[in-house]
Amino acid sequence: MDNNCIFCKIVKGELPAYRVYEDDKVLAFLDVKPVNPGHTLVIPKGHYHNLENMPEETLLDIIKVVKKVGNSIKANLALGYNVNLNNDPVAGQEIPHAHFHVIPRNPEDHLRLWPQREYKDGEPEKILKMIQIN
Repeated sequence: MDNNCIFCKIVKGELPAYRVYEDDKVLAFLDVKPVNPGHTLVIPKGHYHNLENMPEETLLDIIKVVKKVGNSIKANLALGYNVNLNNDPVAGQEIPHAHFHVIPRNPEDHLRLWPQREYKDGEPEKILKMIQIN
């Protein structure tokens, strides 16, 4: 636990949250500034800054809860949902505690995802050489 982390304070009960799901390893609660109503954050109870710092067993525990939350959203609130993880500040991570967003989606929300582009000639090959895992 990080005593200065907002999410760790929520886990410890020091800050309030609308808890959607909780077990001994994972907590899911409503985002205080939702993209859409029902926007839920799923976090490990242990403090991990980002995805790379998280043990694979913990990640598996979290993704199982993401699925549970998604199933509940689809059964009770929305036609679908987005799952998102902002990994590091440059990617939009505001709280330095790894967390997944589960965002309910319906046609009338008119939420658009980020813009897409096309690769320039030769660019896919160059990028592949940089990130390919052997």
